[in-house]
Amino acid sequence: MATSDAPVSVSRVVLTVRDLDRVGDFYQRAIGLDRIAGDGESLVLGKDALPLVDLRRDTAARAYPAEAGLFHTAFLLPDRADLGRWLRHAAGQGLRLDGASDHGVSEALYLRDPEDNGIEIYADRPRDQWNRDGTRVRMPTEGLDLSELVRAPGDWQGAPEGTVIGHVHLQVGDVAAADRFYTGPLGFDLSSRIPSASFYATGGYHHHLATNVWRSRGAVTRSPDSAGLTELVLSADADRAQALGSAALIDPWGNRITIESRAAA
Repeated sequence: MATSDAPVSVSRVVLTVRDLDRVGDFYQRAIGLDRIAGDGESLVLGKDALPLVDLRRDTAARAYPAEAGLFHTAFLLPDRADLGRWLRHAAGQGLRLDGASDHGVSEALYLRDPEDNGIEIYADRPRDQWNRDGTRVRMPTEGLDLSELVRAPGDWQGAPEGTVIGHVHLQVGDVAAADRFYTGPLGFDLSSRIPSASFYATGGYHHHLATNVWRSRGAVTRSPDSAGLTELVLSADADRAQALGSAALIDPWGNRITIESRAAA
C-alpha cells in the first residue's frame, strides 16, 4: 500500500557508515535496492530511480548503541506475496532475522545491516482491515506464521516496483518530549501510543514515524562523531511543504529532519 497520498511521508534516510562498500553491498544484495549514484565517498540506493538510502562514508565514525538516532528503517513492499518471496530470499542468503511480527495493520520481518542499523521489511494489510479506537490505530505485536508466509509463489527478483520507505522508527531520550516535537513543529498526528513508544502519521496511515526509549531512555544530544542516522528526509505535498518551510528541523536529540516538496522530490 503506497503512502505517497499522505500529506507528509518518508522519502529517504541518510546514514553515516564506516565501511561504505560492505554496507552498500548489503542493501543491494539483501534488500534488493538498485544503485542510483555514487562517487566513492557516498552511495545512493533506491528503486525506480527513487532514492531511499543515501550512505556517506566516514571511517572515523563511532557507534553508540544507547544513543538517540535510528531504531530502524522500514521498507514497505507492495503486497504480502512480495514479503513471502523476500523471506525465502533471506533464507537463501543466510540472513539472520531479529524477529517477525503481526501488527494487525501489517506483517513485518526484522534484521540489521552490517553496522547494526535496524531494518524492517513489511507489507500492509488493506486499510479496511485495520482496527481503530477513534483516531488511534491498534497495532498489537503478535507472532507471525512464517510457514504460511514463505509459500508465496514466485521468486524474489530484487525490491519490486513500488517499494518505498513506509516508516522510520527513532530512538529518543523521552517519549513525551518527542510527542511535543513531532506533533508540534512537524504537524504529525499521534496515531498510536504505548508507555515506551509513540507513533505518528499523516493522512490516516498507521505510522510514518515512531519514537521509543527501549535502548535510549534519558539520552541527550547525539555525539557529533556518531555513525548511523545523519538525516531523515520527508516528502510533503506542496501546501504542507510551504507551511513547514525549507529549513532543516532538529529534534531535541540532534536528529536532522529535512522537508522536500513532493513535486520536486
